[in-house]
Amino acid sequence: MLSKVAGGSSMPFGWTVNPYRGCSHACTYCFARDSHTYLDLDSGRDFDTQVIVKINAPEVLAAQLRSPKWTREHVAMGTNTDPYQRAEGRYQLMPGIIRALADARTPFSILTKGTVMSRDIPLLAEVGQRVPIGIGVSIALLDRELQASLEPGTASPQARLELVRRVREAGLPCGVFVAPVLPWLTDSVARLDDLLASVREAGATGVTVLPLHLRKGAREWFFAWLARERPDLVAGYHRVYGRGSYADPRYRRWLGERVAPLLRRHGLQQGMGRSSAGDVADLWPEGALPEALNPANLRQEQLTLL
Repeated sequence: MLSKVAGGSSMPFGWTVNPYRGCSHACTYCFARDSHTYLDLDSGRDFDTQVIVKINAPEVLAAQLRSPKWTREHVAMGTNTDPYQRAEGRYQLMPGIIRALADARTPFSILTKGTVMSRDIPLLAEVGQRVPIGIGVSIALLDRELQASLEPGTASPQARLELVRRVREAGLPCGVFVAPVLPWLTDSVARLDDLLASVREAGATGVTVLPLHLRKGAREWFFAWLARERPDLVAGYHRVYGRGSYADPRYRRWLGERVAPLLRRHGLQQGMGRSSAGDVADLWPEGALPEALNPANLRQEQLTLL
């Protein structure tokens, strides 16, 4: 259950736990899609519908954490597929996983779009008194029609904002990932301003704004969606993503310049900075990492988690 992060990674954690493979959130842009091909399943429809459940995850994890070799390093959840996707409502693996980590005095973080987390807020508040924890919620947009097309298995943006509010009311930290920002679809000043205002109103401790990232598997699935739903944008996306998985540096700089004054306007702790080259340098939002690992200016390379 404990998966070691590859050496040399810029991620601020060394270990991950993923109780599910595949994800019923069915986000068209999900970077983890290609991992389903390792199971001889496809990265499209199978990823959305054929979810692998590690039903003994809490017991196996607890046994691993009892090893005298375990040094209580930060463990991240939600870095591949969402631990609070729909199946969690049935299998209820996360309470046992959370307790196992807390009993082993292991700091952890959770990144999610799943409002099933609401069930575990009292538990998280309790274990947060014993170990450092971080919570992050992903909210890409407010438009319900576009959200239903891009992220058909997710809870509404409004429900996720309410999740942020409930986490904060419980005295827990909660950073928001405004991700991914989609060229010509969600990157207008009006859309970004409305979303950031809502994030601020919900009480988020910080925010990170991330442009769309298209890895193998996600790239093919997303472009199929784009060709079907917005064929007028296909040529533009090929220009922005013609050189690989990341958006063209010019777009990233442009987005950084657009977002910075909006973050200042809403008094949000910035999760997006600038490198010496003037490009966008991404930071984890305040609250999304365990407190001991969560300095306000912790600098990371561009996240590819969502």
